[in-house]
Amino acid sequence: MQAVPELATFLIQQRARIEAVMGERMGPASPAPSAPEREVLRRFRAYAASTLRRGGKLSAPALDGLRASEERVTALLECWLESATQLAGNRAVELNEALTPLLQTFQNALRNSGAGRSQRGRPRAAKRAVMAAIDRIADAFLAVDANTARIADANPAAGALLDRKRDALLGTDLLSFVPREHHAGWWVELDAVCEGTEPRRFRSEFRDDRDVRIEVDCSINGFKTPHRPLALVVARPPTPSAKPE
Repeated sequence: MQAVPELATFLIQQRARIEAVMGERMGPASPAPSAPEREVLRRFRAYAASTLRRGGKLSAPALDGLRASEERVTALLECWLESATQLAGNRAVELNEALTPLLQTFQNALRNSGAGRSQRGRPRAAKRAVMAAIDRIADAFLAVDANTARIADANPAAGALLDRKRDALLGTDLLSFVPREHHAGWWVELDAVCEGTEPRRFRSEFRDDRDVRIEVDCSINGFKTPHRPLALVVARPPTPSAKPE
């Protein structure tokens, strides 16, 4: 890699503008300033700028003390790269080509670090098989923290339904995709999950990033974990048998 100090200078000088574009792209999924993913982004920015200044062999990034969700970090870093490239004008291709290998090196190092492994936990073949099966179903699937309404997991169909990349949904408030008049009904369903009631069915609406309303029939089941109760939501186009919310 050749040293490209002017690209490093661009990233430093345009930091605020890049952050603003990221905020527009990510919307409610944008991590809070104090979120651990923000510290990961800060480390990557420093790593990228330093490497672009000096070029040469890629060095190992500094990852000590990081504790963040790999899925949310991936979404944040990819959005940062897309936003920086958007603002680079006639040097967009050059910037993307320079940053892509740095991003890959950084993500690989984070994935193989002790911190990254502690966030992901021990791999389990059964869990991977279940998630792979959920990813293949056509209906939208959302695992939601029943106490906070935050999305803990989602499948690609949910991302397509809400017009958002799957990884960008993680950690987002589910109710940010629900029209306000349906919020109370969703809290009733989430409270029922916390109380351990039987599976429930109801009709509601989602609202995607383009403010398009999407009517859905939902089924919701509770799933207890050691740390929090989850609501497992499956959403599909309306059927006559569904009960209105």
